[in-house]
Amino acid sequence: MLANRTASLSARFWEPWVIPILVLLLWQILGLSGWLSERILPTPLEVLKALYGVIQDGTIFEYVAVSTKRAFLGFLIGGSIAFVIGLLNGIFPIAERYIDSSVQMVRTIPHLAMIPLVIMWFGIGETSKLFLVSLGVAFPIYLNTFHGIRSVDPGLVEMGRVYGLKGFSLFTKVILPGALANILLGIRFSLGIMWLSLIVAETIAADSGIGYMATHAREFMQMDVVVLCVILYALLGKLSDLAAKYFENRWLKWHHNYIQKAK
Repeated sequence: MLANRTASLSARFWEPWVIPILVLLLWQILGLSGWLSERILPTPLEVLKALYGVIQDGTIFEYVAVSTKRAFLGFLIGGSIAFVIGLLNGIFPIAERYIDSSVQMVRTIPHLAMIPLVIMWFGIGETSKLFLVSLGVAFPIYLNTFHGIRSVDPGLVEMGRVYGLKGFSLFTKVILPGALANILLGIRFSLGIMWLSLIVAETIAADSGIGYMATHAREFMQMDVVVLCVILYALLGKLSDLAAKYFENRWLKWHHNYIQKAK
């Protein structure tokens, strides 16, 4: 029984990496055979050499730390505001009537199209990048929080009232757990938008971070470093998604959609 469980856990670990590894192998083979020019797309081995070079000079650690700080600080600001507004509109219909229409109008504006305006407002400093990331992550969290609150089974709410729950205790023990699956789904969507927003913001206007490293490498035609920056963004995004999935499985063990996953 223990051996089967160990084998199952091992399979769950490596199975998601099968396709990425096959893609890397195919990429390397096409590069060595000459089908892919190194000027267009350097091979994985060339990218590894570039990684070794930026590790030696120490810049990669500084830039990754700067980008990660920007991403999650923007996520915290935008996500917190969106979560609170989603709760208000979901719980209080009068708040929805006054606020939701305005939020929906702002949501239809592509936030990355506002970059020229944001630069005019805030310059090219940290504020502009945090603003763009915050704006990008806010709407998926808002929509999923609002929808999650409104989708809670009224029968569960009524049962909670029968057992004497009301006010804050009813919210924390019935409404919030019932909406949690939707909220966490919104967080996973927002994590992807978070990195997308940061990539564009750092590439256009930055003096540090992974996007700045990519822009600087592009000016000197260092394609291996540019590809390395793209891979770094992909890995950071994957790690963020894994963290979100971990909390989903941890906090939603009781949920019928997650019971089978936990077994």
